[in-house]
Amino acid sequence: MAPYISSRLASLSSVFLLLLLSVALVTAVRFSSSSTTTEKMNRLKNTTMAEMVEKKGDAVNEHAVADPEHVVAMVHMSIHNSTQRRNLGYFSCGTGNPIDDCWRCDPKWHKNRKRLADCSIGFGRNAIGGRNGRFYVVTDPRDDDPVNPRPGTLRHAVIQAEPLWIVFQRDMVIRLKEELIMNSFKTIDGRGANVHIANGACITIQYVTNIIIHGIHIHDCKPTGNAMVRSSPSHFGWRTMADGDGVSLFGASHVWIDHNSLSHCADGLVDAIMGSTAITISNNHFAHHNEVMLLGHSDSYVRDKQMQVTIAFNHFGAGLIQRMPRCRHGYFHVVNNDYTHWEMYAIGGSANPTINSQGNRYTAPTNPFAKEVTKRVETAEGRWKGWNWRSEGDLLLNGAYFTPSGAGASFSYSKASSLGAKSSSMVGSITADAGPLSCRRGNKC
Repeated sequence: MAPYISSRLASLSSVFLLLLLSVALVTAVRFSSSSTTTEKMNRLKNTTMAEMVEKKGDAVNEHAVADPEHVVAMVHMSIHNSTQRRNLGYFSCGTGNPIDDCWRCDPKWHKNRKRLADCSIGFGRNAIGGRNGRFYVVTDPRDDDPVNPRPGTLRHAVIQAEPLWIVFQRDMVIRLKEELIMNSFKTIDGRGANVHIANGACITIQYVTNIIIHGIHIHDCKPTGNAMVRSSPSHFGWRTMADGDGVSLFGASHVWIDHNSLSHCADGLVDAIMGSTAITISNNHFAHHNEVMLLGHSDSYVRDKQMQVTIAFNHFGAGLIQRMPRCRHGYFHVVNNDYTHWEMYAIGGSANPTINSQGNRYTAPTNPFAKEVTKRVETAEGRWKGWNWRSEGDLLLNGAYFTPSGAGASFSYSKASSLGAKSSSMVGSITADAGPLSCRRGNKC
């Protein structure tokens, strides 16, 4: 009996040593990866916009995710885990929304604001914004001089070279004279105040990285330009006419746009073009607009083939017509959104984009000629039949229908339909708080 026990102990000791070696190896890899990421962030932080423009080329797409399907699987896992926690009662304010359940239950959210940076999912999940910087309090809503902005203004905050977490002292309406050109590693955090960027220029994210925009009302954006505008403490330059987008991404990466309301702009509500990638657009409320969201510059601009965007938990509401989104070339994951209004179509595209629609709720308009969710823009059927557009577990109401395409797509539908069907039934609760939240200190947000 003693030899047997000795043998078993030796075997257990070997297993224990192997486990220790595995943990040590994983820790070393994570430390190495973290160090590399930190060094890369610091290099990007010290690069001016002018230098980025000079170097753009293929470097614009260096932040593309190598395996888009892996990120989609991560989104599924996050949704599943949040739903399971909700069922187990771990969160008293749980909604099944994995972003919100990450931070909203904390009554001291105002003391832990930067926790938000750890809560993103999808392609923009690594956008840290100003997490590693100090707080900057906006006290002045004015925008008198776009070249020499006053300290305490939003423009003065967003052009700074170092990371900043930008908050607001009080409710305010900010009317921008010219585009608000952001520098890298910034968070605009509107929680705890009623902040509107309206009736003037709006937000431009051009050749920069790591941006979070949260809790802002963005509306009635106008074309501006043919003026000098500062983009960093050391650089200002001539800006030609801007289109009047709510949020414009141009060669940007690691961007997260969350819990905002967007409406009534001169051009798009959110446009991402010219190699922008690693983007998550989540928990927003879109309303009263024609061309809602453009993702991809043109059919001929092939660098957008590496564009990767997650569109999750948004409410597409009253007065919308088309482009929710309109995609070109890249990879687009449209998951758990509530589409209650469109007049022409919901999701469209050209130039062979991959569109993965999962667990959404599509409610078609009464117009019998506008029931189709999808639109292939100015492309013959013979060309788009091979495009990978698929619908998994979507809830199609009031006669809505999704026209899929792509070889082997039916296998993908059946493979994930049960998870999608469960998720689509929860869309109402997941998106119930889309748009800016009414957060007050000392209470759960």
